[in-house]
Amino acid sequence: MNNLFILLQASATNGSTGGGNMLLWLVLIFAVMWLLMIRPQQKQAKKEREFREKLAKGDRITFSGGIYGKVHDVAEHTVDVEISNGVIVTVEKSMVQPAEQQK
Repeated sequence: MNNLFILLQASATNGSTGGGNMLLWLVLIFAVMWLLMIRPQQKQAKKEREFREKLAKGDRITFSGGIYGKVHDVAEHTVDVEISNGVIVTVEKSMVQPAEQQK
């Protein structure tokens, strides 16, 4: 990252179009950051949101804390999960992940 700032300083001091050159570099840096960081996070969030919307009775899931279970009932904001024979707990949908993600 230090090399990039050195290049930006050098390009701004060498040419007469330093301001335009600097703006081009800033736009380029923002585009690369968006492609490498922000876009993948948006895709992951969309995938998780779709999973939670499609939850159905019988789906195997895991909690964010690592407890595995099977969906017993789905409400608007909560999910009833059977974690053992006859043991049903109610949790927020945001705490539920597909069981395949955990290894």
